[in-house]
Amino acid sequence: MSIVRETDLIGIGKKYQIETEAGDNMIVVIHDDGRRELYRSEDDDSETHCVMTLSDEESRQVAGILGGLSYKPKSLETIEVALDDLRIEWYKVGESSDGVNKSIGQLEVRQRTGASIIAAIQEDETVINPGPDYVITPGATLVIAGKKMNIKLLKEILI
Repeated sequence: MSIVRETDLIGIGKKYQIETEAGDNMIVVIHDDGRRELYRSEDDDSETHCVMTLSDEESRQVAGILGGLSYKPKSLETIEVALDDLRIEWYKVGESSDGVNKSIGQLEVRQRTGASIIAAIQEDETVINPGPDYVITPGATLVIAGKKMNIKLLKEILI
């Protein structure tokens, strides 16, 4: 498991120092104006080197790529990310699920569960923030956000 240290940078933003399982050391500085700077430090070198600077929009695109919104390795059936009480999970819809061929609105996803479907991935197409008219199809992977119990309720509707 990686180690993340967070530091407030007064007048600048926040700094995150990340030590990965592979032993890499990375620093991410998030500026108050939205810019992000990525730094890398070598184990034997106390000096850090700026790898790249990203705008807010670029950072969100990279986050989506790293988080698996555009491509999820086939070996991973479900992925779970936890941020305090908020969880994000990937759920693959089965061929004979009760939720298949029904829209998000018909299933009353938010009203009945409190969870949100924040993306739907079907083969080469990714729909970000699908609306109530979005029809859930067999084999689709849904990216679900909510508290643990809310996500459990949504999965029960989809099973």
